[in-house]
Amino acid sequence: MESGQITTPFGRRSMSLGMLASQMASREIEPGASAEKWKLYRLLCEARPLLGVNDRALAVLNALLSFYPHNELAEDNGLIVFPSNAQLSIRAHGMAEQTIRRHLAALIEAGLLVRKDSANGKRYAQKGRGGEIAEAFGFSLAPLLARAAEIERLAADVIAERLHLQRLRERLTVCRRDITKMIETAIEEEINGDWMGMIAVLKSVLARLPRIPNAAQVEDVLDELGLLREEILNTLETHVKTKNQSGNASQTERHIQNSKPDSIYESEPSFETKQGTKPAQNSQRGAEPRDDDQSTGRQKAERDGVGIAPDLRSFPLGLVLQACPQISDYATGGVVSSWRDLLSAAVVVRSMLGVSPSAYQEACIAMGPENAATVMACILERGGHINSAGGYLRNLTSRAQRGEFSLGPMLMALVRANGVPQRRRA
Repeated sequence: MESGQITTPFGRRSMSLGMLASQMASREIEPGASAEKWKLYRLLCEARPLLGVNDRALAVLNALLSFYPHNELAEDNGLIVFPSNAQLSIRAHGMAEQTIRRHLAALIEAGLLVRKDSANGKRYAQKGRGGEIAEAFGFSLAPLLARAAEIERLAADVIAERLHLQRLRERLTVCRRDITKMIETAIEEEINGDWMGMIAVLKSVLARLPRIPNAAQVEDVLDELGLLREEILNTLETHVKTKNQSGNASQTERHIQNSKPDSIYESEPSFETKQGTKPAQNSQRGAEPRDDDQSTGRQKAERDGVGIAPDLRSFPLGLVLQACPQISDYATGGVVSSWRDLLSAAVVVRSMLGVSPSAYQEACIAMGPENAATVMACILERGGHINSAGGYLRNLTSRAQRGEFSLGPMLMALVRANGVPQRRRA
């Protein structure tokens, strides 16, 4: 500082031990020390969470630094700036003077500024005969220069913590994606396991995270989800190994049977009838059914309203209701407790959405009644995104007939979209 004395505030402002400590620290600047003011300011912005100042206070400090005539903070250049509140308001983009005074007090309390008041409390400079500043009254930037090394260290800590948190959030995203995808695969492949319970565990763990979590909170959640992922992975690996062993055994058995010289599979025709054979031979094992038999079976299936060996598999009713909770509002009593209730509610939804009976009947034939009702529940859930429910259902039916439609991804997408299940209104 320009004078080696301790100064006290003007007027009714009281002196505090913090102000005294800041002035004492600013007197311990090493000789010849300097710091680039804007680089130091950027470090201050990084270290702000650890310094206890907000962004508005840093905006006022930015305005104060703009009044410092040199780029380097150094005792040889002087460390006092003395703008009026009106000038500070202009440099601070029109901030109100009352707000400026409040943030100046916060900067002083944080030990980033020292107030050097004149006898009448005004801010000004006294110049010598040569025009140089002999003594100035205002705000001293000496604490910034004295704490430059500390500010740099704090900024490095904040940057490292932020990068650590970013890496943890990335790992959490990958872990959550792995769990979701593996559960989807397990459900689609009908692998035994408490998959609905695992989905509930995933949602309950993620629900504990606040909107802006810290590193410790993310690490705790990541540890729990890591254990859940390992459990799911072990179940899938066990299933794959069992399936491979079972497949190898069946392949070996078929190879042994076909190696017999008098095997029935080599001695009897399977898909063609020799000339002169009796019609009764068509009833032997491996004979191909006739076209008229297939036509009769198709007509019977259409009359009964069931699918002809559909490729789609029915999913658990609990999963359907979790993905499509709105369908329960159209069931008798507002509760879906069985597939029969879901089928009845789907008929009501079909009529409400304007889907023709023929379109729904074709969907039942192509997908099966349970899957067709599930598709209607999905269409109801996504009603705001579908312009024509009937056209959309016919398109899915056509894709199902070609073997290009899978119901699992649609259900899991709605499960993820619904998020943590909430208590329904009475």
